[in-house]
Amino acid sequence: MSTCRYSRLMTDDILAFAQRIFDNQPFSRYLGARLEGVEDGVVRIQLALRPELLQQHGFVHGGVLSYLADNALTFAGGIALGGEALTSEFKINYLRPARGVLLTTRAWPISTSRRQSVCTCEVSCTSEDGESTIVAIAQGTIVTVS
Repeated sequence: MSTCRYSRLMTDDILAFAQRIFDNQPFSRYLGARLEGVEDGVVRIQLALRPELLQQHGFVHGGVLSYLADNALTFAGGIALGGEALTSEFKINYLRPARGVLLTTRAWPISTSRRQSVCTCEVSCTSEDGESTIVAIAQGTIVTVS
């Protein structure tokens, strides 16, 4: 992982910074997503699953997985860049259908320059019996807001 520009700040300060931004995202609030943590440059976002987030086969809709990956990548890149950021591009690979009770993302920067951060993300789904399986991986380029 690359060095975060906020490395001199306490983890609590980074989490407070990220939480303020997260709380101002109407779409995240609408879906019920929660920023679960920011530690050592790794961002965790969770979303409890409900029937409205599924597709016709009973699996989590790909758009839901995509949203979580995109948001986690952007937070990881924004923290690495030291401020507000946007996704310039991202790619997601769906590894297996997601079915369960909870989605969790973990995202972190791989390479950060002055204006962009390339980040990676794992999306896991937790089943009713508590077993967690990686269902998607994503990579994205995050840029500073001009």
